[in-house]
Amino acid sequence: QVQLVESGGGQVQPGGSLRLSCAPTGSVGDVYIMAWYRQTPGKAREGVATITKRGDTSYKSTVQGRFTISRDDARKQVHLQMNRLLPEDTGVYWCNLQTARDWIRPPGESWDQGTQVTVSS
Repeated sequence: QVQLVESGGGQVQPGGSLRLSCAPTGSVGDVYIMAWYRQTPGKAREGVATITKRGDTSYKSTVQGRFTISRDDARKQVHLQMNRLLPEDTGVYWCNLQTARDWIRPPGESWDQGTQVTVSS
């Protein structure tokens, strides 16, 4: 079963930057939408950014202008460049890919792993 592996998380000071990356562990075929999600302390998981196969992007309003999502279709990877990080960006970040069959991570279930982002002085 193909899994998604995130990397690039860590601890940074407010105003700092991180670049998250995500790749599948095996072949996934054609990928339509790539997306990043996060769960911040005390809150439910939420969508952060999406990018379509055509390259159209959308962002959660609170990250618009600070975060940039990009994709590498040859490697089936998705990245999230996070600039001007705020303490409220602290949380666990996951990616998800929508293939011709379905989303790799079931949308309605809890997800493990991910990558921790901590923004603190």
